Amino acid sequence: MTLTFAVPVAKLSPLNRLKGILNIMLTLLIALAAGTLVGLGLHYGVGLALAYVISIGLLVAVALYFLIFRILSKKIQAVMEIVQRDMMANRVEKAIKTLEGTAVYSKWLFYHKAMINAQIGSIYYLKRDFTKAFGYLQKGFTRHWGAMGMLAICYMHKNKTSKMIETFDKALIGTRKEPILWELYAFCLNKTGQKEKAISTLEKGLKKIKDHENMTANLAALKEGRKMKMQPYGDLWYQFHLESQGALIKKQTKAMTGRRKTIVRR
Repeated sequence: MTLTFAVPVAKLSPLNRLKGILNIMLTLLIALAAGTLVGLGLHYGVGLALAYVISIGLLVAVALYFLIFRILSKKIQAVMEIVQRDMMANRVEKAIKTLEGTAVYSKWLFYHKAMINAQIGSIYYLKRDFTKAFGYLQKGFTRHWGAMGMLAICYMHKNKTSKMIETFDKALIGTRKEPILWELYAFCLNKTGQKEKAISTLEKGLKKIKDHENMTANLAALKEGRKMKMQPYGDLWYQFHLESQGALIKKQTKAMTGRRKTIVRR
């Protein structure tokens, strides 16, 4: 199971957005304070002109901010490698606790908490613990398209079609080049009886991702009244639990058995 992080650009609740802004402002203020101290030291200690002092102070502040960001990013990356190993060894609860432990970095990194919520929600969803998954996924962010897809499906199962559509639309704002997201959206629309909107969605997707073979085939399938085929995406598709690999194998086995019987009759 691969855990990925996307660029944190999100539409969160006003309170969470305010917390995120305050957190990053704290980091910036620390960097600016350091830059100011360096500038004042150069001005009063060396007698450097004020214009140079301001420029150097700003450069120091920017450099310090990116240094803090880089140090914390490396720490988080190291933690993610541990989480990845735990997931591969099926130590799911340990992986989740490790992820929750990184919440301390939320004071320094913009939207880090939302990013972690998306990851934990995705893990619970993969475990089919949809109740726990839903709570975390709701607090995730839009650029984690996998988590947003899972959240949209949760809304679909709750018969909240308008929320499903709203969630997919948010996901596509920041992730327009991911073909499976367009097809997942169309699949869910078709499943909820909105065939024409599903067709329109795939047509929009093909404008963003030219000549995509599977999307083109599924668009033709919908127009002809046939089912969409998502199996070519493999595990990327099965993680959404809209179709099981076991059901597909049974279907293929049944089809092959039917062909063999037809041959025997001849």
